[in-house]
Amino acid sequence: MRKILLLLLLSSGSIAKAQQIDSIYVNLYTDSLKKGTFNYINIDGLLSTGKYLPLDSTALIFWASAGYFRGNSLWIDKNFPEEKISFKVTVRKNPALHREFVIYVKKRPDPQLKNADQFLREMEEKTKHRSN
Repeated sequence: MRKILLLLLLSSGSIAKAQQIDSIYVNLYTDSLKKGTFNYINIDGLLSTGKYLPLDSTALIFWASAGYFRGNSLWIDKNFPEEKISFKVTVRKNPALHREFVIYVKKRPDPQLKNADQFLREMEEKTKHRSN
């Protein structure tokens, strides 16, 4: 029984080593940050096994020149006056492994969303134009 337990402990240590992060990459869902909301900052880790893994604040330390983080998400105040925010992301277990980057803040407001009636009217108009 002791031999089996020792074997399990040794093999779990080699599995944990195989999951070491070799490098990190910024993989954003958007080209700019929105004011007045949380913006998800997606960081992927390249493991020594060659696989990519999405990383969160348990594996990374996030820093930004403005706003505040809740996990991987950065809150930017709706009155933020600057045009860009600087970031630094560091791997907790290997502080030498980090990325610095800049993301611009969206300048134009989002278009107003259509209500259901407006959407249905537009669909009807498009259907009429196609049948003509």
